[in-house]
Amino acid sequence: MLDPVFRNVQFLPGTIHAGFPSPASDYEEGELDINDLVVPHPTSSYFMRVSGDSMINACIYSDDIVVIDRAITAAHNRIVVARIGEEFTLKRLQLMKNRKIFLKPENPKYLAMEVTGRDDFEVWGVVTWVLHRQLRRI
Repeated sequence: MLDPVFRNVQFLPGTIHAGFPSPASDYEEGELDINDLVVPHPTSSYFMRVSGDSMINACIYSDDIVVIDRAITAAHNRIVVARIGEEFTLKRLQLMKNRKIFLKPENPKYLAMEVTGRDDFEVWGVVTWVLHRQLRRI
């Protein structure tokens, strides 16, 4: 579960324009619980902290928190959490026309891994959100 700091965050109404700034509103919409925003399936959703740099080109960095939904069916090019043996890994799922399955990192330092037919492989869940701090050095 997330730290209590993510609960009861004040939510401002309207949208934020990425162009010229607009005057701020003088009222608030109410409190926002991050779980209400990022967890549509509470009984099948999980938060995990990321470790490593294999997904940096997908803007997922070490210490980020990913939201994983096990109720969503994995599909080609989705970012997934996969289990290989006793370990979990975060990669892009590649379902090829020749029925081969690969887990592809989003960092050229690493190679894709074929997992076709492995008994110790399963797609554990689909990543639906990534929570990270804005300030990063890439």
